[in-house]
Amino acid sequence: MRRIEVLNSGPLQGRVTIPGSKNSSLALIAAACMAEEPVVLHGIPNILDVRVIEELCAEIGVSIIRGVNGELIIDPRRIHNTGLSIEKTSAFRASYYFVGALLAKTGKVTIGYPGGDNFVSRPIDQHHKLFTTLGAKVELYDNYYVVEAAKLKGGSIFFDMITSGATMNALMAASLAEGTTILRNAARDPEVVDTANLLNQMGAKIRGAGTETIRIEGVKRLHGCAYTVIPDRLIAGAFLMGAGITRGTVTVDEVIPEHLGSCIAKLKEIGLEIEIGDKSITAYGDVKLRPTRVRTGMYPAFATDLQQPLTALLMLAPGRSIITDKIYPERFNHVPQLKRMGAQIEIRKGTAFIQGGQPLKGDYVHASDVRAGTSLILAGLAAEGKTIITGIDHIERGYEDVIGQFKSLGAKLSLHEDQVPVLPAKNHANEMILEG
Repeated sequence: MRRIEVLNSGPLQGRVTIPGSKNSSLALIAAACMAEEPVVLHGIPNILDVRVIEELCAEIGVSIIRGVNGELIIDPRRIHNTGLSIEKTSAFRASYYFVGALLAKTGKVTIGYPGGDNFVSRPIDQHHKLFTTLGAKVELYDNYYVVEAAKLKGGSIFFDMITSGATMNALMAASLAEGTTILRNAARDPEVVDTANLLNQMGAKIRGAGTETIRIEGVKRLHGCAYTVIPDRLIAGAFLMGAGITRGTVTVDEVIPEHLGSCIAKLKEIGLEIEIGDKSITAYGDVKLRPTRVRTGMYPAFATDLQQPLTALLMLAPGRSIITDKIYPERFNHVPQLKRMGAQIEIRKGTAFIQGGQPLKGDYVHASDVRAGTSLILAGLAAEGKTIITGIDHIERGYEDVIGQFKSLGAKLSLHEDQVPVLPAKNHANEMILEG
């Protein structure tokens, strides 16, 4: 059994360099497959989700090599098949980007329904809406679906809900469609802008990314380029919260502070002192924490991915805090685990009511998704005794070196794996001979 063990660590102190954005990286790799030449992506983290994508790409003829400096060299010139592995594409959410990326180039994509984190099913109706608007046919089966189009033609798409995944998928599909596509009620996330910037460097014609209305003029082909992914604002936000949880001082380097505007505002409201540099943010956590009320929303509102680590911080703020997740109301699988550690939290209709200021005690807990795992690590840093976290494959989907990053700040955590004794093969053979 693989597990992370966390001990009360005292104040976290130091600086940590933030890696490239997981959510951006998965879209950028898919977008790179649209080019007619190799694309070089810098800053892509070597995480589990990226490794699964590398396997998927290899199966359809896309060569991905990690260079000596960590860059990914993606060569999509030998794509021979777009019947993607149903098992692998069903294992993580971002697999659906391959439909937008490959449809115009190959005419047909077969793919499993998106999976990944265990907190809610992943609706993809807005993705299907954009594909049919662009002239594709979508056929749904029990555990996979097929999208097919002889030719994609531009159109006007109004998203019924703000969705970053469908917005990025639309950017890819429309970039090689014939004519003009207008996206309305589009997501404004930094990851959307990042995807548009890469596509534009590859020769696409996209205007308005980062606003509610995006205009895409289709082009006939995309070429290669070199591009660097944006830093992961979600990992950065969690480390800043770690300063408050441990009453420490943490600086996150190589970040874009504007991407963390809502997070910074909420941390200040809770009582943390924040210092902002050009590419860094420092949180001073040796302060009196205050309870607050949080409502998640699409960017630039407070991110749903940060409500779980924020729960760990608010457990230490005396008084009553309220967190309402309007994006994924069922994203509270971390709460029963935190309650095992002594947290007083009640869930009602997508809202967590937290009675903070209660002592925490280490226990056996399970991570059900990436951010839930982060929440449990942060809680373990402040709990009395040892916290043992299982389900760490979920954590590894988002962190390249979660142990090393936290230990660099003075955290006491370690990775363990039990070894199960195996009887030597020759003994089995002898037994069989005797029995025979």
